Amino acid sequence: MPLTVFAAGDIADCRYSRPRYSDAAATAALIQSRLATAPDALVLTLGDHTYPYGRAEEFTHCYAPTWGAFRDRTRPVPGNHEYHDGSAGGYYDYFGAQAGPRGRGWYSFDAGGWHFVALNSHLDRGLHAEQLAWLRDDLARHPARCTLAWWHAPMYSSGGHPRNTKMRDVWQVLVEAGAELALAGHDHDYERFAPMDADGRVDPRGMRQFVVGTGGAILTPFRPWAPPGESRQATHHGVLRLTLREDGYDWAFLPVELGWSEFAVPPPRDSGSAQCH
Repeated sequence: MPLTVFAAGDIADCRYSRPRYSDAAATAALIQSRLATAPDALVLTLGDHTYPYGRAEEFTHCYAPTWGAFRDRTRPVPGNHEYHDGSAGGYYDYFGAQAGPRGRGWYSFDAGGWHFVALNSHLDRGLHAEQLAWLRDDLARHPARCTLAWWHAPMYSSGGHPRNTKMRDVWQVLVEAGAELALAGHDHDYERFAPMDADGRVDPRGMRQFVVGTGGAILTPFRPWAPPGESRQATHHGVLRLTLREDGYDWAFLPVELGWSEFAVPPPRDSGSAQCH
């Protein structure tokens, strides 16, 4: 059976409201309402789980009352806010073994006929080199037809943060192994790119990247369009739903419907399908 995956990053911020009224609660409700028809679904979180500092009390009092409902099915990666104290201690304490080796944060697993690779985009040079060596070995030992990787700071984006060239070597290794998808957050918007190589050129043998920083933190504007982007929006929070088949995938962005008092913007729609290499 196809495997359903829900993904988003930049999630729980309770500085301006109680957890139950936060935008993280609204995106959690999107997932919760669909679990009845997808009881084995996975949740991939794309970093920056809590704001502003990623501390243990933020996980306890802000993240846990919302996205904490999915902790047992969540496969996380850390973001820059988790490292405010230098160690991401609150993140590793909350997720435990699900977060991979403490202080490193990379791991992999197989599900639904796909190979999943969680990576850390906030390592120092030495640990990044160790992660890259691990990645080459992991992909060699798991030659799947369909592979999905996720980390926090995107390689490509037209959001407010600069391009994360630190992950170029990671991108190159994944493309050489035939990986299909890269998911990221960091920029508080939604954006879909065409399959690309590690130099930003459209390549049908490259990876398609989704930026899904719409999990609940305040949304932020775009810079001028950065080709080869295919779809983008920064008006609605929401989550990406992937339906993973053994030979391909379907995607759909699920937006939170705005309340009657919000500025009247039509809900964004982005969906499609593709085959694995």
